[in-house]
Amino acid sequence: MKYYLTTPIYYVNAAPHLGTAYSTFAADLIKRFKKMEGYDPVVLTTGSDEHSLKVERAATAAGVNPLAYTTKMAAEFISQWAKLGIDYDHFIRTSDPKHHETVRWLFERCQKNGYIYKGSYTGAYCVSDEAYVNDVAPGEPCPQCGRPTETVTEENYFFKLSAFQKPLLELYEKNPSFVKPDHRRNEMIAFVQQGLNDLSITRTSLQWGIPAPVEAHHIFYVWFDALISYMSAVKADDLWPADLHLIGKDILRFHAVYWPAFLMAAELPLPKQVFAHGWILHEDNKMSKSRGNVVRPGPIVDVVGADALRYFLLREITFGQDGSFSYDALIQRYNSDLANGLGNLASRTLTLIHQNRNGIIPDSPGAPEIAEAARRTTELTMDAFCDFNFSRGLETLWSFISVIDKFIVERAPWKLGKDSSSFAQKMLDETLYSAAEALRIVCAWVYPVMPNSARNIWIQLGMKTPIESITFADLHWGKLQAGQKIGSIAAVFPRLDASAIVKMENLEVQEKARQAELFGTAKPAVAAAAVDGASKISIDDFVKVDLRVGQVVSAERVKGADKLLHMKVDIGEEEPRTIVAGIAESYPPEEMMGRKVVIVANLQPRKLRGIESNGMIVAASLDGGKPVLAGFLKDVPVGAKLK
Repeated sequence: MKYYLTTPIYYVNAAPHLGTAYSTFAADLIKRFKKMEGYDPVVLTTGSDEHSLKVERAATAAGVNPLAYTTKMAAEFISQWAKLGIDYDHFIRTSDPKHHETVRWLFERCQKNGYIYKGSYTGAYCVSDEAYVNDVAPGEPCPQCGRPTETVTEENYFFKLSAFQKPLLELYEKNPSFVKPDHRRNEMIAFVQQGLNDLSITRTSLQWGIPAPVEAHHIFYVWFDALISYMSAVKADDLWPADLHLIGKDILRFHAVYWPAFLMAAELPLPKQVFAHGWILHEDNKMSKSRGNVVRPGPIVDVVGADALRYFLLREITFGQDGSFSYDALIQRYNSDLANGLGNLASRTLTLIHQNRNGIIPDSPGAPEIAEAARRTTELTMDAFCDFNFSRGLETLWSFISVIDKFIVERAPWKLGKDSSSFAQKMLDETLYSAAEALRIVCAWVYPVMPNSARNIWIQLGMKTPIESITFADLHWGKLQAGQKIGSIAAVFPRLDASAIVKMENLEVQEKARQAELFGTAKPAVAAAAVDGASKISIDDFVKVDLRVGQVVSAERVKGADKLLHMKVDIGEEEPRTIVAGIAESYPPEEMMGRKVVIVANLQPRKLRGIESNGMIVAASLDGGKPVLAGFLKDVPVGAKLK
């Protein structure tokens, strides 16, 4: 029985970061897990979403045509997925001619069935989100991302989404597992119940994209185009419908509302499930190029390896919810769970077999209590992984590792080895076999999460069958063959110290510069610019910045954000300004009360954690990112302008 799953089709206007890697790691895990379950074939599609206004503009800014630009960007994704060990089957580019054929074919099916009509549209459009925005006045920011919208007026072809309110609600009711987790399904039900507006699915102002099979110049709008890539990737292989679309929560509406409606209109099978996971937060926000808080996976992999990063993200974050990333947490989890946990169990078990049985697996049925613990661990881990609760499954496995560690300590095989009595030697055989068989079972379960490390331990254990071919039927207790010779022993997870963080941070700076050059956004070197005066500004530029003396009249921490303070600051206006600043780690709220600070008063407002910040506090940024507030040696009046 086949199993077909997909990652999102990633935008090519930004290089892979930890968020995109997270989606792809999870998909890779699910593919390997489904193979262990016995599905065949198991096929994974990923790819690049290349047709959009922002890509067209990025290519123009880089001085190349869109196809050349997207080819370079798609190659970056392919290179990164290879570095991260992603076992995908198809990399579909929306610029691929076979995809173009599928898009036109599906459009014509919808048109034939009466769900396409010509009309015109005037309204706000968000270039960043590639979405028309309702209830927004010209020039107002997008309610999703906060960036300015553009007003467009053009002739379009529309899809009758309004006709699918009832069918979609029936779909959610009859098939509750269509959208997971459950709270995301409830969001989609509420969205559809409010009523659906017809969708514009073509644009006449674009040049870069798939031409629609209609009169005049019409280019398919990105979401009608991109979603169909899941089908075009496997159309020749008879694998549709998809069993799983794995996506981030920010694109759920397109996959759980628009996509099934398109397929219903075309009278085609629907995907079986859409699972929306949460975001990885860094510096208290979703990672994004515009925020400048992106962490790239490559530098981390260069220091700790791809498997350690995979394990951290899938163990640390409950799949379906948001989770935070920090280098400190990564190193702590690596040392506690991998170096001291699985790595230590493997090294200790194999070394004891080598020292006491000349590297030969002893003949014993093993300890009954460990056999039962292994059976229960497999049962619980299976339930967790089937439910995509990878964090709980890994927690179960590491609890079993703790049970084995305790068992080894209590049995003390280093003492049994010195006792030549038959009872002691039988106990030693039972102890060593139990530890080795438990390691085999743990190793097989860990394989979907950390394939390279699991394979390494598997080979050290002397297993002849490739770990890639293991199924759950092989995880029954007692499958480890007595008389099997173990392989060469080597540390799989050497301990790391704080220097690993410094290495990752330094490599991150280098990788950021490389990607900036790749994407044509690299800035000239400061030293070179200073020589020719390019980095200098005129006095006219400087006087545009309105710096004022402000006094903090209230301050409190922003809930769920360790670094942010929510303050009211008096700068001599009728009402104090609301300002959100990332200074909480250095300045607790009580220290800010009554303090005079320097404020940039004429910045455009910006929302942080749902709070509109109307200004910025001036501070120096020291090594490590700690802020030091600018202040005054003498008393100055509130509202005074700095010159």
